[in-house]
Amino acid sequence: MKHSYFIAVTIASMIAAAPLHAGWADKLKEAVQDEELQKQVIGTAVGSSTTSTTSLDTQTLIDGLKEALEVGSKRAISEISQPGGYLDNQQIRIPLPDGIDDVASLLRKYGLEQQVDQFEESMNRAAEKAAPQATDLIVNAVKEMTFEDAKKIYEGADDSATEYFKSKTSDQLRALFQPSVKESLGEVGATRYYSELAGEAKDIPFVGDKVNVDLDSYVTEEALNGLFTMLAAEEKRIRENPAARTTDLLKKVFN
Repeated sequence: MKHSYFIAVTIASMIAAAPLHAGWADKLKEAVQDEELQKQVIGTAVGSSTTSTTSLDTQTLIDGLKEALEVGSKRAISEISQPGGYLDNQQIRIPLPDGIDDVASLLRKYGLEQQVDQFEESMNRAAEKAAPQATDLIVNAVKEMTFEDAKKIYEGADDSATEYFKSKTSDQLRALFQPSVKESLGEVGATRYYSELAGEAKDIPFVGDKVNVDLDSYVTEEALNGLFTMLAAEEKRIRENPAARTTDLLKKVFN
């Protein structure tokens, strides 16, 4: 009975996440053959909808959640890895570091507008180049997710999975990203632009002493913040519309 109740609650949760439409209860009866289980699910999910066509066991539901997170995570990482993935996205664009941002307008007045703009663009390009390395770590975190982890995520807040990823991967991602960011900063010219900017700024009163940034650490942290922001956006999309652009298993579980 406890097992049946958990299935009922789990299916009802998915019903609540699905788009509303007429006739969901009839389709539910087709999907769930056990009359008592029908009553539990319908009673828990009044006013919601489902389009499931088969009776699903709990493990299949959890597998579906994990696959949804894997698909969404890969999509988020792919998006930020494209040219402009950080630079053209105001939500995650890496801004000038505090010290430089505070004096940016003054630097521009002193004829350093191009250097400031090049520096800001190059930081974002470096993050875009480093981002693909997150894929394996995030996907492994999904695969290693326990039944209890998945259950907590499923029943949790809109960013439960993202918080799970942060707790499981932040330190590893930071260790992985920083060397890549450092290399990328050199490849896209950020290190050179920063050196030029700092060199030009050092003689400007009240400015030179503020242009002093641990560039590798700064861009690494901002890149990770952007990654988790986009993972949270994908998680929200999964919860709101779990059937959108998914695999066969996700269609089976969520459709």
